Amino acid sequence: MKKDKAVVIESPSTNEADEKQDDAVESNAPARRFSTRNASSKYDFVKVKVWLGDNADHYYVLSRFLLSRMLTVTKIPNHVAIKIALELKKLLVDNSLLDVSQSDLEANLFKLMERRGFGQEYINRYKMITRFHHLRVPLVILVCGTACVGKSTIATQLAQRLNLPNVLQTDMVYELLRTSTDAPLASSPVWGRDFSSPEELITEFCRECRIVRKGLAGDLKKAMKDGKPIIIEGIHLDPSIYLMDEENKLPPSSPANQAGPKSLKVEEQKELQQKSNCNVGDSSQSDRKDCCSEDMNSEQSSKSNKLTAALKSLDIVNRVFENTGETVKDSGADQNPSHRREKSGAQPIIVPIVLRMAEFDHKALLEEWVATRTCSEKYPTQDKDKLITNLKTIQDYLCSFTSQGLTVVNISATTFPQTLDWLHNHLLQCIEQGTAQVSRGNNEQIAKD
Repeated sequence: MKKDKAVVIESPSTNEADEKQDDAVESNAPARRFSTRNASSKYDFVKVKVWLGDNADHYYVLSRFLLSRMLTVTKIPNHVAIKIALELKKLLVDNSLLDVSQSDLEANLFKLMERRGFGQEYINRYKMITRFHHLRVPLVILVCGTACVGKSTIATQLAQRLNLPNVLQTDMVYELLRTSTDAPLASSPVWGRDFSSPEELITEFCRECRIVRKGLAGDLKKAMKDGKPIIIEGIHLDPSIYLMDEENKLPPSSPANQAGPKSLKVEEQKELQQKSNCNVGDSSQSDRKDCCSEDMNSEQSSKSNKLTAALKSLDIVNRVFENTGETVKDSGADQNPSHRREKSGAQPIIVPIVLRMAEFDHKALLEEWVATRTCSEKYPTQDKDKLITNLKTIQDYLCSFTSQGLTVVNISATTFPQTLDWLHNHLLQCIEQGTAQVSRGNNEQIAKD
């Protein structure tokens, strides 16, 4: 049972020798991304129990590493988060507070955060993230885009910043399905084949995305049931499947995609795109491309509407699962909204993101990618221009869902850190709005009961 000595300390006791010793350990740690686990301290050999609940029935052992990861999620720099976590452990151990309540632990933590200049804004983020994990709200982040736009890099960086351990790649799922099942998947990717029209290419692309979505069903259902976050990245991600999912009846667009971040995206992404275009060769040439891209966007919007109608008329979903021998509809229990809420515990937050690169940069990267030996072996007879055209068609299709709440992010090597910061902030806002909605729903349910 918790002891009655968990009190809030105004200032930590200092020991000059201990400070120098621990600072030396921190400074000598290798400057690697995941080196924080090896940055040990003598304070790590002392266990601090943190008691949970009003009656202090359960406790966990305080971990400096996990605490620093939580602080990183609030946008505190990693090296500062490590120092704050160490300071908190010193404070508790030096004052013999080896049994503390969660509220007292957070009170001391917030004082240390404010002392380092991370005030109420960061404290509110910490409380929001804690509430998000406590409510076990399912979070699905989709990082879509064609080849060479930085999907894997963005997904990995966001997973590190948001402390999300689960990252799935559709390329791996595609290969597993192709080699281990009788699903109708070709050995060569869809963008490496010849099609008579762009509509035929998109039809085949959507068909393969449906099959890959079926391969991800187990991971997604587990994430929904356990209330765990997951990041999915790859080319075989059709946003329409996740924005208008017949199988799981997901909402057409999450609340997080309808509010604040959308207006922020328009302003900040325009600034990032302008900076990116300034670094793409001749400025007059960039201006002409921007004007052309605006015209193309309007054309693509009308084409997308026609294409969507065409896809519905073709009834792609039924044809895909007829070929695979599976049915689209789940059991009646899965289609019952109340039963689904009972299983998952909270409405999922779906955040689809499409990465797009300036046309000049993207074409240069694609040409280099196609010219590599691996790609040359895969597409020995494939015309390079045709391959790039197919990828461009798929990219335009992916970017056509902005009207349904999908976020399109412009990627550039010169503005990558700013883009990553914006995405971090955007996802935090999506989590905050989704968590607030779940909290309101819970309160309404309690009031009804």
